Amino acid sequence: MKYIVLGLGHFGRSLSIHLTELGHEVIGADMDLNIVEQLKDKITYTVCLDTTDRGAVSSLPLKDADAVIIAIGEDEGASLLTTALIKQLKVKRIIGRVVSDLQRTVMEAMQIDEYIMPEEEAAERLALRLDNVDIVDSFKVSDKYSIIETKVPAKYVGKTLMEANLTNTFKVIVLTTLTIDSKTASGAEPIKHASGIANSDTILRENDLLVLFGELSDIKKLIEKSN
Repeated sequence: MKYIVLGLGHFGRSLSIHLTELGHEVIGADMDLNIVEQLKDKITYTVCLDTTDRGAVSSLPLKDADAVIIAIGEDEGASLLTTALIKQLKVKRIIGRVVSDLQRTVMEAMQIDEYIMPEEEAAERLALRLDNVDIVDSFKVSDKYSIIETKVPAKYVGKTLMEANLTNTFKVIVLTTLTIDSKTASGAEPIKHASGIANSDTILRENDLLVLFGELSDIKKLIEKSN
């Protein structure tokens, strides 16, 4: 997949490097030439430009990008101007970085539906979610093991965990299942309800989430082979 990351501070740099390491094509842009030069061998492509300049930003392959991530941090003015510009250019998927409640309010007013707050969602977690659309959230336990939230694969809907046999087939452990509350207010974060510790009789229901523990490579095999 192709991603454009605008702003190569600590968060944008980490996100761009992780996405590149995951095998995606990444264009990282920043107006600081020194930063761009430092990262040219770690990110697929780097470019020095002013992200608030319409002409400069329009030169990027925006229509070919699967998502544009505005990773600008402390300069809220530049972040909001860049976001407004990207919105005007009709980019199909925009993910904004939010560092204050006020900025979040403005983002929502601009109808930016996806945004991250770095203190809540690390660059590595976002990279993993972008790498696989079926991964809802993730937590890295160690270099080897992760906890991943993912949608219940269609082929297992209606089965019990014993029938699905995920542990023996994919070497992963189902910790619990989550039900999403569809009655949350418009624009609010969905509320997840855990069903308790999973056991062999736990039924896998449509639209629920699985909370899996295991090696990331094994969890990815489960997702890929179940779709």
